[in-house]
Amino acid sequence: MDYLYIKSLHIIFVTTWFAGLFYIIRLFIYFKEAEEKEEPAKAILKEQYTLMTKRLWYIITWPSAVLATIFAVWLLVLQPFWLQANWMLIKLVFVALLFAYHWSCQIMYNQMEKGDLKYSSFFLRIWNEVATIILFACVFLVILKNSLGWIFGVIGIVGVSVALMLGIKLYKRIRSKKSWDKND
Repeated sequence: MDYLYIKSLHIIFVTTWFAGLFYIIRLFIYFKEAEEKEEPAKAILKEQYTLMTKRLWYIITWPSAVLATIFAVWLLVLQPFWLQANWMLIKLVFVALLFAYHWSCQIMYNQMEKGDLKYSSFFLRIWNEVATIILFACVFLVILKNSLGWIFGVIGIVGVSVALMLGIKLYKRIRSKKSWDKND
């Protein structure tokens, strides 16, 4: 198969893998927030989110991770000199972090399947940003390769992530203050 086809398939499956990782955390958040609802809404929502999560995880996210990895290895077989490049070695560290992140989502999925997701929706909102940081780092590394620009790109996304986390905290405070005011 031609190099450009392999590269295209790798990019497609990386994209669908990340889409699955981004959405799975949203479903975990919705599941967690459904716990605060009254019955029967609580049971109905938790059942629906569990079904949606199972389909997303096993029909899109896991297959995409496996296929992205197969095509990545294929690309490295076709271009073995990449393994001598610093940018690729650093990218592989981020890929290892992506697999660790994926595995952490598997642990959360297993908890959800048992009906007991142990993380707060606030933590999950923050955790969702980790995949974004990894995505930015990998894209900057692949595009900018040996230039120092990828460092600034990663630092920039970490800065944006910190700003997002602070924004989430502020939103949470405002939201709880509004609900407090309604109770008065």
